[in-house]
Amino acid sequence: MEHNPNSQHPPLPPDDMRRNLTYSEPNTDQSLPHIGMVGDTYTITVSGDDTAGRFCVIDMHVPPGGGPSPHRHDFEETFIILEGEIEVAFRGKKSIVKAGTTVNIPSNAPHQFHNASANAARLLCICSPAGQENFFQQVGVPVATRTTTPPKLNKEQQEQFIEKAKALAPTYRTEFLKEI
Repeated sequence: MEHNPNSQHPPLPPDDMRRNLTYSEPNTDQSLPHIGMVGDTYTITVSGDDTAGRFCVIDMHVPPGGGPSPHRHDFEETFIILEGEIEVAFRGKKSIVKAGTTVNIPSNAPHQFHNASANAARLLCICSPAGQENFFQQVGVPVATRTTTPPKLNKEQQEQFIEKAKALAPTYRTEFLKEI
């Protein structure tokens, strides 16, 4: 289709031949980054490097009791619940969301998710723009598979983790909150 110069819309840019098709198989591909963090395991299936920084996709295995502390960040975060259920706290209101549900957290909004059930939950997390995957890689610990339980941290290791996360959070446009 040729561009009409009288049109209000500029033509689409040409295909960027430097970018390639990205695919991943998180259940079988051990080369993917599997990151243990806050008792959860986060597998990076699409990184910002794959999307020119537009977004990233993280496959999250959240065991019973898992999930991060209250926080907020200046990027959009969408969760697609594939298995199980999670409790989402958003601006002080809690909701239970189950498999088949998609939840979008607007940028800058205080939120938290927590697995309050007796079974593991699996979520796909899409962050736009990308960057959160780099935070996870810098703060978390590599584990073997998408469902490998991260090592338990002793008190000293837990304190080191918290200090490192707090120190890196501003770089990744994130703020930890005491409560929401």
